[in-house]
Amino acid sequence: MDERLLIGALKGGKNTKIISLNKKKMTKMPSALEKLPGLKTLDLQNNLIPKVCPEISTLTQLTVLNMGNNLLEEVPEEMKYLTSLKALHLFGNRICRFATGACDGLQNLILLNLNKNRLTQLPQEVNRLKSLTCLSINYNQLTSIPRELCFLENLSELHFNYNQLICIPEEIKFLKKLQKLFLARNNMEGLPEFQDLKLREFYCEDNPLFLKQPFTAKQQEDVWSLKNWKISQNLQLVPLRILLCSYKCFNRRNPNVFGISQE
Repeated sequence: MDERLLIGALKGGKNTKIISLNKKKMTKMPSALEKLPGLKTLDLQNNLIPKVCPEISTLTQLTVLNMGNNLLEEVPEEMKYLTSLKALHLFGNRICRFATGACDGLQNLILLNLNKNRLTQLPQEVNRLKSLTCLSINYNQLTSIPRELCFLENLSELHFNYNQLICIPEEIKFLKKLQKLFLARNNMEGLPEFQDLKLREFYCEDNPLFLKQPFTAKQQEDVWSLKNWKISQNLQLVPLRILLCSYKCFNRRNPNVFGISQE
């Protein structure tokens, strides 16, 4: 059945550049893909495919591969043969690991989407993705980020929302092209210093960046000192949406005095 679906999609014969087999209930990749060495875009999202076929290694001109919402359990080793690949979408699978060598040939990869998987860590080999500009791994189970990731000098977007990150490496300051950093809904109690980065967007809401909850002043005279409040070393980088100060806070000039009024 899977082979027949592929044949039906071959409108341009061997010169076909784009194939889309979205939502076809496919349980495996068609091995006949090896007959399409000039294929540029392959869309197999929303199927039931548990692994890639060996024949995918012949698609050396493929630039876009979308296998989102399938049943993959790893970033397969066969990816290393896709040397022209620029965008790889593997969101919504069951991926918990990278196969050995999976990153080896992806020198031209620009976008890697691994949202909604089961990753607990990234391999050091991600440093081989030299052209990567956007890495999105939202909704996984990452507890750390390898420092090697911070030496991918072309990275401009990092998406790590909804993970279990405790911290991010100090080396993030080396990502001079980074413009967007998403760290919302993690377990971070502090942030490294990266004030030299020219971020345009930075999100880290819903992290335990402060070990104590802010004190709420019930009276105008109540003012609370921050000297016993453990805060991030780089408080100016913590985005605050709303800051409500007590009346007396505005009338006392002391760097250790701070108040929040009850609304």
